Amino acid sequence: MRNLDLSPLFRSTIGFERLDKLFDAALREAQRDTSYPPYNIVKQGPDRYRITMAVAGFGEEDLDITVHDNLLTVKGQIREPEKDVEYLHRGIAQRAFEHRFQLADHVRVVGATLKKGLLDIRLERVVPEAMRPRKIPITGDGADAS
Repeated sequence: MRNLDLSPLFRSTIGFERLDKLFDAALREAQRDTSYPPYNIVKQGPDRYRITMAVAGFGEEDLDITVHDNLLTVKGQIREPEKDVEYLHRGIAQRAFEHRFQLADHVRVVGATLKKGLLDIRLERVVPEAMRPRKIPITGDGADAS
């Protein structure tokens, strides 16, 4: 386990109390087996992203996507497995899985599609107008502008 000294970061930032929770979640997730099913995370523009997961054999009814407190959770479990099947070779796993993705503030899930065994989850960063950069006027008379 590595020890990180974040004190230089905290000397120049304000309001990042969530950072500790984010690091804890990332370290816990790193200890889990996150290789199944394989997935890609793609940046499609300055504020658009896509997560693509290879979910061969899973149908829409077998997948669950939820977002709560900036945590995107994707779960998969075959609800009706094939019965009375004798496999000579089983290379398509179809085992249950759960992936968690920590989303930044103002990133929301726009939609999801399942096509040809690939689950695409579309995300977008929507920064509220109040959070966008704005010009602050400077008054020259020294009076309090409040």
